[in-house]
Amino acid sequence: MSREIVLSAIAIVLAYLIGSTPPAYIVSRLIKGIDIRSVGSRNLGAMNVFYNVGFFPGLLVLALDIGKGALAVFVARLIGAPLWGEFASGVMAVIGHGFPIFLKFHGGKGGATCIGVLAFLLPWGIPFYLSIFGLFMLLTRFPTLSYGVAFVGFIGVTWFVYHSWVFFAFSIVLLAIPALRYIPRIIEMRGKGGSWGHVIVRKSLKDRF
Repeated sequence: MSREIVLSAIAIVLAYLIGSTPPAYIVSRLIKGIDIRSVGSRNLGAMNVFYNVGFFPGLLVLALDIGKGALAVFVARLIGAPLWGEFASGVMAVIGHGFPIFLKFHGGKGGATCIGVLAFLLPWGIPFYLSIFGLFMLLTRFPTLSYGVAFVGFIGVTWFVYHSWVFFAFSIVLLAIPALRYIPRIIEMRGKGGSWGHVIVRKSLKDRF
């Protein structure tokens, strides 16, 4: 067995364990004594913490979830895994967030962890991501939609800045994980909102379905 395969396997296992660490669950338990998976959207993510625990706890969870993705890829690079090992580690961190071994495989969608993975691998995408996110927040007041659409910034730089079809393909595969897992939530919001217009363009940040 080649050294690259061994190092990548180690990196992938570590990435899953890093991704499985649940900041939203821990912070919510410590601050309010609640299981964040049982309130609001029931998602193990920063937005649910923002709405049901508080702004600063949500901000902390967001930072930690983003950090998980970046840390997983950093560890892979640190131990000497090849690029494909870094890619696999990034994917596994997102899977770990969605199916954490520490919480009986009941986790979140993984969007913030994707941000961390892509920010580490594609740092030139960060200003584009933030710009798109800010614009859509002003237009829609819908944080989840805004940060989802903003991923276009990372996808764009893979082609126009890094000129790499490999990074482009990886970004699509990585982002497909939270996108597919978010479909049931989108359907739920459409039912509660009454129309797509109301779902997409919110009256305020507190307007949630």
